[in-house]
Amino acid sequence: MPGILLVAATERELCGHRGLVCGVGPVEAAAATARALALDRPHCVLHVGVAGGRGLPPGSLVVGSEAAYADLRAAIPVVDSALPDGVLLERVTAALPDALPLPITTSAAVSGPRDDRAGGIAVEAMEGFGVLRACALAGVPAIEVRAISNELGEADRSRWDVAAALRALDVVLPTLLSVLTGAAGAPRR
Repeated sequence: MPGILLVAATERELCGHRGLVCGVGPVEAAAATARALALDRPHCVLHVGVAGGRGLPPGSLVVGSEAAYADLRAAIPVVDSALPDGVLLERVTAALPDALPLPITTSAAVSGPRDDRAGGIAVEAMEGFGVLRACALAGVPAIEVRAISNELGEADRSRWDVAAALRALDVVLPTLLSVLTGAAGAPRR
């Protein structure tokens, strides 16, 4: 049983660390994460990647206080959010005091969810809900950390600074893995 399963949509987002490349989008992320959890159950999951943010400069770090799913609408109650593990959230926010704890909205659309007319979404990515939901169903503690690469809704990819986001992840991943290694062996609350 491994201590920490590091999950990212792409190899680049793993920043040279060993982990699961779950693929792009919530369905791929949920399926790949569920499979990995079934094959070799870790003590916890750290999901990382780049994201778009509203009014957040490239390279800013965000710790997910919630993973909200923007693409699901139904006339009946549905599961459309997943919370990070409380112990992991405490440890990560303490280890990254400059990171903002914010909800991260998951949407399958690269340019963000279509229903953000009121501007209520602060951070948007494509896999977080899928990863955290798979972990919740498996009973595995999980947390999401994102580095901002672009302004939400920015269609001009030349204005995205993915390199700054990847540098930010590369800098903090050793700290996150160290902090969560301690949490992986800690008794659960």
